[in-house]
Amino acid sequence: MQGILVQLPHHRGVAAGAMVRRPVGFMRLPLPSVLPLRPAAISLPLSPRCASSSSSSPAEDSAAPASPPVDKRPSPWLFVGLGNPGTKYQGTRHNVGFDMIDAIAQAEGISLSTIQFKALVGKGQIGGSPVLLAKPQTYMNLSGESVKPLASYYKIPAERVFTIYDDLDLEFAVMRLLPKGGHGGHNGMRSIIQHLNSRDTARLRIGIGRPPGQMDTQAYVLQKFSASERQELDFALDRGVEAIRLVTSEGLDKAVSTWNQVRKSKLSKMRYSNIEAN
Repeated sequence: MQGILVQLPHHRGVAAGAMVRRPVGFMRLPLPSVLPLRPAAISLPLSPRCASSSSSSPAEDSAAPASPPVDKRPSPWLFVGLGNPGTKYQGTRHNVGFDMIDAIAQAEGISLSTIQFKALVGKGQIGGSPVLLAKPQTYMNLSGESVKPLASYYKIPAERVFTIYDDLDLEFAVMRLLPKGGHGGHNGMRSIIQHLNSRDTARLRIGIGRPPGQMDTQAYVLQKFSASERQELDFALDRGVEAIRLVTSEGLDKAVSTWNQVRKSKLSKMRYSNIEAN
């Protein structure tokens, strides 16, 4: 058996200093007198989130989450002028709604250059409010087929849809601003009310007067204005632009309440008044 020689101390039966061979398998190695300590636990500093939560009060912990910021931007307006498309109807009595939209666009620098949802449209701002000007190209009696998808696409409620159209029952060049109402026998307005399923649409009615004598009504509304009528109407359209600016800057209610006044000019006496809805 292999082994190693070790010198033993004095022991009974063995001379002191005697050398003996001890097998390796029986060799006992001395153990260290002191065991190493376990690694100390490392304490991590609290993160800002943990630190703040540990110092918060129960009331703060149970508080509801903060509400999202309120959108303070003014709601958009959709101004719709009614008429018939094409040069055949341009400048006729039935197209004064188109004429009014053109006057607004020119006064406010808004380009009517886009076709969208069967309408010629332009975007801009008037009186600090975003506006969409529209001239439906569906022909008068189908105007709602254009107005409804426009309002839906831009998320404009019925009360922010403002329609401008001709009115046989008003004297020529007289305007009436209404916050809501029925169609009053106007087929274009009837179509819009049906498609929006609401009478809560503001409107500006522009008087074209009744046909003279026994003249057919349809022939009359499709008749072009005379030179003197055109001059008077252009003045009325300028006043109409003022009405639209008042609506966008001061709100519909104030615009309606302040529109009950008489405006005079060297060309005509023009009444702007608010009447009860039909």
